[in-house]
Amino acid sequence: METRSKISNPRLGFALISIFFLLSIPKSLADPEPEPAEPTVWEILPKFGLPSGLLPSTVTSYILQDDGRFIVNLEGTCYVQFDYLVYYEKTITGKLGYGSITDLKGIQVQRFLFWFDVDEITVDLPPSNNIYFQVGFINKKLNVDQFMTVHSCRDGVKGSCGDSWKSVLQLPTPTNEIEMLLTE
Repeated sequence: METRSKISNPRLGFALISIFFLLSIPKSLADPEPEPAEPTVWEILPKFGLPSGLLPSTVTSYILQDDGRFIVNLEGTCYVQFDYLVYYEKTITGKLGYGSITDLKGIQVQRFLFWFDVDEITVDLPPSNNIYFQVGFINKKLNVDQFMTVHSCRDGVKGSCGDSWKSVLQLPTPTNEIEMLLTE
């Protein structure tokens, strides 16, 4: 009988040691809770009373500081067609506040043949159907519905921001007009 007692004791000892180790493992290692995912930039904008579609679908990263200053990075420059054609630089910066984006850099809007920097974006508080774009000293009111969904970018348009001045200043020559007629 003594032999049996000695054989079973090592098993009992091993079982007790195993249970001790299992109980001593911190809960965070034994049952890891998934860390909450960082909200997307499109989820943050509505928390500030702004429509999520102000930025295109090509956002790759963003930084939002405690004071509201932000940096948004896109895959590259792109264009989105709203009521007006909008150009997004690869990096967009500004200051996010409830119902507004101020000190905005990196977004331009085309009006006729010219490109203008968008300096500020605001919405009515309490919310209405309007959104306002400050372009220099001009404040343009648009329907907010077109900014409620996130839009895809397109790579370019005929010409670019830098080429718009060239197209305004260049007058077609008769030779160019003849060539255009022959190629159509």
